[in-house]
Formats: sequence, C-alpha cells, structure tokens
Amino acid sequence: MKISTEINSSAKYIGERKAVELVAKAGFDAWDLSMFRMVDYDWVARKCEPSDHPLAGGGYVGFVKELRKIGEDNGITCNQSHAPFPSISPEIRDYFKRAIECTAIAGGKICVIHPCNDLSADENAEMFEEFLPFAKSHGVKIATENMWNWNDKENCASPAACSDAKSFCDHIKAVNDDYLVACLDIGHAEMRGLNTSAVEMIEALGDNLQALHIHDNDRRHDSHQIPYSMDIEFSPIIRALKKINYGGYFTLEADQYIKSAEESEQKLKDLAAVARKMAKEFESL
Repeated sequence: MKISTEINSSAKYIGERKAVELVAKAGFDAWDLSMFRMVDYDWVARKCEPSDHPLAGGGYVGFVKELRKIGEDNGITCNQSHAPFPSISPEIRDYFKRAIECTAIAGGKICVIHPCNDLSADENAEMFEEFLPFAKSHGVKIATENMWNWNDKENCASPAACSDAKSFCDHIKAVNDDYLVACLDIGHAEMRGLNTSAVEMIEALGDNLQALHIHDNDRRHDSHQIPYSMDIEFSPIIRALKKINYGGYFTLEADQYIKSAEESEQKLKDLAAVARKMAKEFESL
C-alpha cells in the first residue's frame, strides 16, 4: 500500500516546488496535485477573482512539468489531483479541462472534481459527461467525491451530492463509465447528520472506490486534521478497505494540520508516519 498527501497545505507557505520536495523527504510515495488556486473564489461574494498563481497563467504546462521532475528527482510520483471548486461556478468549470491536462502532465491518473452539492445524480452526470471525453484522451479518470451541506439549526452537516451510500452509487450509475470513479472523503463520511459512515460507504462503493481523502475530525465538523488526533476510528475503516480489496493509494487530506512555513517539514513527517501506520495495518490484514 502506497501513501500520498495533498500539497496545498504546505504550498501555501513554501510554494509547490518545495512542498513536493519535502513530501518526498518526509517518506511519502506520491503527491496529490492541489489546483485550487487556478481560480481565486470569494466564498462570501460567491464570485471568482483573477489569480496570479502559475497554474492560472500561460506557463502552467512548464510549471507542472517542473513539479513532476522535482518529484521524480526525489523518488516520488503524482498519483492524483484535485480540481478547483465549487463546481457550480461557471468560471471554475471553465478550468476543468486545464485541471485534467495538468493531472496528466504531472503523471497523475485520477482528477477529483466535486459534484455540485445541490444537484441530483442525473444533473451532475451531465457535467461529468461533458468532461469525460477530454479526460479519456489524457488517460485520466475523473473521481467524484462525497459532499456535505450545513444545518445551522442543528449545528451539523446535512445531505448533499454523494453524501450517503445511495446518493454516491446513484452518481456513479448515472454516468456508468469506467472513467468516472469514486473518491471517498473519510472525514466527510463520518460527520453527524449525513446518516452514514465511512465503512458503509466503502462497502457500497466496492470496485468503484479508487481514491481516498483521509483526515480526522470530531465527527461533527470538517476539521481536516491528522489521523488519530480526533474522534474517527480508523481500524474499522481500514478493515473495510481490505474487505473490498481497495487498490488505490492511502492519500491524506489533513490540510488544516500545517499552519506555517517553519513547521512544514516536521509536520509532513508526522503525516507520513501516520499514513504509513495505516498502510501497515492494511497490509497486515
């Protein structure tokens, strides 16, 4: 079992180039290309702002090639990526082909694209079907992810696209194409109010589950913390992954764990250690 982690949390402080290098030195086998900053989205105004990030400019191909080389020079590869979001924004959706292209350039095989939270499986299928031919031409699978909304009155999560086993399976069936797969966000699956669990989702998705976002939380909020630091029990989840013969990577998305440039190197080592612990437990079953 190989381990990977997203690079956005450290790249915010030290840049993507250094982040890929330190992910390798920390002991990961792969890195997850975070492309959120292709577009700067204002969540309050709900509109996009111009981005000065290299992924948004004309030199994005060369930039991603450089990241790939840094990884390979340090003995790791890119296993997957994450497109910008929210997908409901037309301006962000305009960047999905670029995100898929960058995934291929980096060497990744899966690009995670969020479904639109409040659309049905059939409505989201139209979006995914729009991009599948392009994804196929680049040898990249699109992975949809389990989402959540928020219930202020109850102070907990509420249903959204793919947020429970039935909705997730309905999204996969609505497209019915080998190039649309599932990325299960473990933390999202464990949030109260969604009436599901990571184990239930894993068993329902079966072979469709080909990517993971692993992180910990208090079973209520989307904390994105390092595994084994909060309230999620990971052993039953690992057993469920073994039961379905999960063949993807153990990819962390504990993107709230790193809070500064100074702590990036050590905290990436911490993340690699817990990811390796999970991988060894999986292998021992």
